[in-house]
Amino acid sequence: MDSNTSSEVRGGGNASSQRLQTLLHHFRSSSSSTTTTNQFNSKPTNKRAAVLVCVFQSPEDGDLRVILTQRASSLSTHSGEVALPGGKREEGDADDVQTALREAKEEIGLDPSLVSVITLLEPFTTKYDVTVIPVVGILTDKDAFSPVLNPAEVEAMFDAPLDMFLKNDNRRAEERDWKGEKHLVHYFDYEVENKKYVIWALTAAILIRAATVVLQRPPAFLEQRPKIWGGITESDMIMLQTSTPTK
Repeated sequence: MDSNTSSEVRGGGNASSQRLQTLLHHFRSSSSSTTTTNQFNSKPTNKRAAVLVCVFQSPEDGDLRVILTQRASSLSTHSGEVALPGGKREEGDADDVQTALREAKEEIGLDPSLVSVITLLEPFTTKYDVTVIPVVGILTDKDAFSPVLNPAEVEAMFDAPLDMFLKNDNRRAEERDWKGEKHLVHYFDYEVENKKYVIWALTAAILIRAATVVLQRPPAFLEQRPKIWGGITESDMIMLQTSTPTK
């Protein structure tokens, strides 16, 4: 685990649940699951970004949930859209982990010491050629987190079940063409406290991948990612084979 992340799960009551302990220990003991922070450092700083996939356990039902934000309507790009905390890497950032944690602190007031980073996912490159590194971390003591939203960047913060991004419920998809290659853009509709959100495009793709890795099971639908994000997955191949009628 990176030295910039907290090294131990905070103990005490519900703050350190058995499920989170098991998850943390699984990733700590699996070197193949953890990507080194310097593996993707070939991109210039102004072409790199990192987002934090911050997972915690619901005290009500024990399910794993992920923190999401709605970007401020005043922003010049992607205004009002649902996103993960994160942003562009700055010159002073030591690595992608520090970028993700710094941005989460700036946007929603999340103290980096509360987050135990368990893995980095493979890069997602945007159509603007920005490499986005998803950093997956566990918030083991949800009660210690008192959100402070930066109104210049964030309009709202909410959380959603992580396994939602592996289910067909409230999901739709559109086929798109990018550089002559067809792929699917996924949309997840979610409502909380009488407010409706749509989680889609890059954010949805990252959450599908994060849920697959953390929950260790494939989505119940065809991903059909563009080649730049890994293309057809093993799960897709199985789904396509089983859906093809035999002669």
